Amino acid sequence: MRNKMLFKLVAVVFGFTLVAAACSSDDSTDASKDSTTTTEKAAETTTTAAAASTKNIVVIASEAPDASTLVSLVKAAGLAETLSGTGPFTIMAPTNEAFSKVPAATLASLQADPKGALTDVLKLHVISGKVTADDAAAAAGTCVETLGGKVKIEKVGDNLTFGGAKIVKVNIEGSNGIIHFIDGVVTAPSPDC
Repeated sequence: MRNKMLFKLVAVVFGFTLVAAACSSDDSTDASKDSTTTTEKAAETTTTAAAASTKNIVVIASEAPDASTLVSLVKAAGLAETLSGTGPFTIMAPTNEAFSKVPAATLASLQADPKGALTDVLKLHVISGKVTADDAAAAAGTCVETLGGKVKIEKVGDNLTFGGAKIVKVNIEGSNGIIHFIDGVVTAPSPDC
């Protein structure tokens, strides 16, 4: 059961990363339409060409330049196959910049334990089921169940956050789920959930 959940989480995280990668290759006009820093804009964001994608979230994330760190970690943890599965999965995908904010020693420690600590952290970014930006905005102030534990979604000013990380790009859809990019890495379940 734990392995199935782990594989689903990895698949979701990897898929989210792929979707994010695909979206980051959009031209700047399309990218500005898909990105948001406010709850209001998140509600207005609509899925564009990615909605019709027949690619799974792992493939989409693999094609996104800003998701290369996440994709490599998902592969190292052995979660790519799971996140390429049927789903649906929702991936709260940390960007490369988000991973660059993690202390080097912490990241090295996670990479040294790909099937343990790294997998646990990646699962915190995967939700079983499809959660759109509108769904996330409606859930503000509550905790959502990820494959790694409960993480709080909040509205901070005009921004929607996931585990304290700002949601910066939303509704990147693949054949087996949806990806939202975040500007931080969630390393533990939210303490107030």
